[in-house]
Amino acid sequence: MRKRIVAGNWKMNTTRDSARQLAQAVASAVGSGDDADLITVVVCPPFPYLLPVGDAIAGSNVALGAQNCSDQPKGAFTGEVSASMLADVGCRYVIIGHSERRHILGEGDDFINRKVKVATQNGLNVILCVGETAAERDAGQIESVLTRQMTAGLADFDPAALPQLVIAYEPVWAIGTGRMAKPEETQQTHVMIRQQIARMLGENAAAATPILYGGSVDREKIRSLVIPPDIDGGLIGGASLKADEFLDIIRSVQQQQR
Repeated sequence: MRKRIVAGNWKMNTTRDSARQLAQAVASAVGSGDDADLITVVVCPPFPYLLPVGDAIAGSNVALGAQNCSDQPKGAFTGEVSASMLADVGCRYVIIGHSERRHILGEGDDFINRKVKVATQNGLNVILCVGETAAERDAGQIESVLTRQMTAGLADFDPAALPQLVIAYEPVWAIGTGRMAKPEETQQTHVMIRQQIARMLGENAAAATPILYGGSVDREKIRSLVIPPDIDGGLIGGASLKADEFLDIIRSVQQQQR
């Protein structure tokens, strides 16, 4: 059975104190017991707060993640943060290809592919984000968009790194809007993604790779989302900034896992 994952993407929010307090609240509730076998919880704060958040969750079942990394291993790249730096400060996960970076900052599929490679080479678990815009959805292009993003994003993917791969389906039209596809539609899209993994990396890889849903997920919506068999958890945005709501989402996913 695939492990369920709930990852909180804090985006460009929090201060040092509020980030530490939020992390402490999540870590205290998640604890350090056997529930780690049921679900992986990840928090992804802004870069400046990785160290204090890492300290706050130390010894708990909460993993530290980053929101992005450079496509280069090191060098004269002012303002960039390398995958090796993230691993050095205790990150276990990194989000790559988030729609805000694709559509606001102009990151392309080949650029994202280089990030996937350098991240996995440095031992990080990659949460690769894919998803269509409203215009693409209305034009019936969901499958072609997802196929393109995954084919390019996972080009020459090292099969040895399969345990480090997580896919997050995040329809661009749903992020931050309160809109969300119906559970049966989301399940259908996740099946589509799993079939593409099978074509690229084999049936065993498709069966083992967690696929998360992201896009206006809150404590109410997650209850329906974790029921379909191909949805393995969530990449949570705004709701992960409120400890009580984020913990409700985690508990809901845990209950479904059992």
